[in-house]
Amino acid sequence: MAGGTITRADLSEAVYQEVGLSRNESAELVESVLNEISDALVRGEMVKLSSFGSFSVREKGERIGRNPKTGEEVPILPRRVLVFRASHVLKNRINNALSSPAPAQNEVEA
Repeated sequence: MAGGTITRADLSEAVYQEVGLSRNESAELVESVLNEISDALVRGEMVKLSSFGSFSVREKGERIGRNPKTGEEVPILPRRVLVFRASHVLKNRINNALSSPAPAQNEVEA
């Protein structure tokens, strides 16, 4: 699935294939995990997934920004933002994948 987007359905299908649960149970499991992660983040907790990375919520204070078109100063209200930090294992895996040759994708011979 190079270059595509992984969806909940894709995750559910992967759980179905790897774990052997029914498709409905796989979908419920994926939904449950995602809900637990998002609930923890809403509560302001950090979520760490070993060998993958960590998610946290950061508070950003009010600041002054500029409208790039007019140059006018505009106040930016305080808000909470989601931050993801990839683990070193994930970073190394991504970088090693870049240095090795990419597998051919559906080459069609004429």
